[in-house]
Amino acid sequence: MRITDARVIICSPGRNFVTLKVTTEEGIHGLGDATLNGRELAVASYLTDHIIPLLIGRDARRIEDTWQYLYKGAYWRRGPVTMTAISAVDTALWDILGKAVNRPVYELLGGASRDSVMVYGHANGSNVDDTVAAVGRYVTAGYKAVRAQCAIPDMPHAYGVGRGDLYYEPAERGTPPETAWSTERYLPFVPTLFERLRREFGPDVHLLHDVHHRLTPIEAGRLGKSLEPYHLFWMEDPVPAELQEGFRLIRQHTTTPIAVGEVFDSVFDCHQLITSQWIDYIRTTVVHAGGISHLRKIANLAELYHVRTGSHGATDLSPVCMAAALHFDLSVHNFGIQEYMRHTDDTDLVFPHAYTFADGVMHPGNASGLGVDIDELLAAQYPYEPAYLPVARRQDGTMHSW
Repeated sequence: MRITDARVIICSPGRNFVTLKVTTEEGIHGLGDATLNGRELAVASYLTDHIIPLLIGRDARRIEDTWQYLYKGAYWRRGPVTMTAISAVDTALWDILGKAVNRPVYELLGGASRDSVMVYGHANGSNVDDTVAAVGRYVTAGYKAVRAQCAIPDMPHAYGVGRGDLYYEPAERGTPPETAWSTERYLPFVPTLFERLRREFGPDVHLLHDVHHRLTPIEAGRLGKSLEPYHLFWMEDPVPAELQEGFRLIRQHTTTPIAVGEVFDSVFDCHQLITSQWIDYIRTTVVHAGGISHLRKIANLAELYHVRTGSHGATDLSPVCMAAALHFDLSVHNFGIQEYMRHTDDTDLVFPHAYTFADGVMHPGNASGLGVDIDELLAAQYPYEPAYLPVARRQDGTMHSW
């Protein structure tokens, strides 16, 4: 089952997506998501100029060998561009294998470990009342878990406050927009939000919150401690993870569960966090952490240390990645939760898929392979448009983590 063709498809049905399409001599094709928000063309070039020439003629069934060939063979290992490209190839090969044997990918990963995949949605608001109303809409829609974000009073451009209720997309056309940040205002405000949410919705709804790398370890410890009465499902990305020792300090000060890892690209990024039991959920994702093959290795390590998965699933991951994530989620034993942000209707038409949502859970479907395709004629109607994620500055103008 030799690879005879591979090419990159770039489109922008509401936001930019990069998709790798790999075809075998039997005419079977597989898809892999290669989207890296704000750096899409770098991955497209890496695939077109450096990876695709190496794929032609290779046996599509040798998934692990191909992964190692692209990882170790490059000598310059890791990094978001390289790992996103490898992820796309790996995901496409799993898609091909599933189609070749006429089975959904999750059955090739050991079968289902559960009947469905619990997901969480994003409730955002420009003030507390708006956030409460947004959480209410998700609860009414059947969600069992909701991430709640809210603008800090008198602070414009808050993280997580989108331009619509369902299709939050932070990247904007043109140069990166600048946002403002104040830790001093944020820390006392967030507990008041979750006190209100618990009062409104009771103890049964899982509530999550994303700090988005904004705090120092001791500040994160303080926040986690203040949120303990509201028993969050998790506190996400409390600090930038470059200094992994910082999570030891957070752990010493709070029992609020900690989630991290959406920007990680390999098991080496999360090894110390997992083995030291400084986190509770690892958020690595199919598209940026080496594809299904490498994500399974991360999950296997995490299982030994009682760490569960909670894969990133924002709108900058195409339906190809969402499908792959759901096959992974359904199969892996230590699954925790899956982020799910709905794509626009235009995106769903470009990427028809078999996965479904109902009553707060999702299922990848039982179509062969990943169960997702791409309408190339329709995709061509949505050309690439440069867009960038925002940047953040403290109120005195100092650059800060967005």
